[in-house]
Amino acid sequence: MAGAGSLISFPSLVGFGLPSLTANATNFVALLPGRVSSFLPFRGYLSTVVPHLKLLMLPTVVGAAAGSWMLVSTSERLFRVVVPFLILGAAVLLAFQPRIKAWAKRNDRHLGKPSAVALQFLTSLYGGYFGAGIGIMMLATFALTVEGSLNEQNALKIVFALVISVISSAVVLQGGLVDPWAAGSMLAGGLLGGYYAGRWMLKMDEDKLRGGIVALGLILAAYYAVQEFLPGLVGRIGR
Repeated sequence: MAGAGSLISFPSLVGFGLPSLTANATNFVALLPGRVSSFLPFRGYLSTVVPHLKLLMLPTVVGAAAGSWMLVSTSERLFRVVVPFLILGAAVLLAFQPRIKAWAKRNDRHLGKPSAVALQFLTSLYGGYFGAGIGIMMLATFALTVEGSLNEQNALKIVFALVISVISSAVVLQGGLVDPWAAGSMLAGGLLGGYYAGRWMLKMDEDKLRGGIVALGLILAAYYAVQEFLPGLVGRIGR
């Protein structure tokens, strides 16, 4: 409903005792079915965005593969260091989502093909490494690089998010980073959540929901930062 499920699912996995690196890899695999189901309503728009698919598919694949390789090559210690900043970035992106959408509607200037390829590569690189807020990032870049309606841009976003998710899942599975029990449990929860989200989202206040998740993201970013950089403070608070 809010477009930032990883801000809840990733910390939840860490909270249940998984190391941060394993939690991130498991999150990729567990949320893959949701990517597939979200693609189905937008199939009708694909024929109108074929030129953009052809242009941006290669940088998407290369960026996602590179980001995933960086993830499996990252030590648990280093990943714990960058986690607070990744969560903070995702929370900020979600907070500014309405402004990004409004700006995208007003914007009528578009960058050239080299810039579009470069931006998509960088976005996919981030998506292959962490992924939270990836859809918001792509919509923001598409406002500069893709001519078309918001539904057409959403169709592109969902296709490329699915590609990134498939590549990332394959790489982390090959790297042995995924916890199968946690992934299976979250997969089932994701299927149920995706089904009920479609029924509930029309009844809920989107701004309040987004605000709650942004607040959660900021709190989690602060908590992980203190835990990593000021562990003595965490210990004193615990006592």
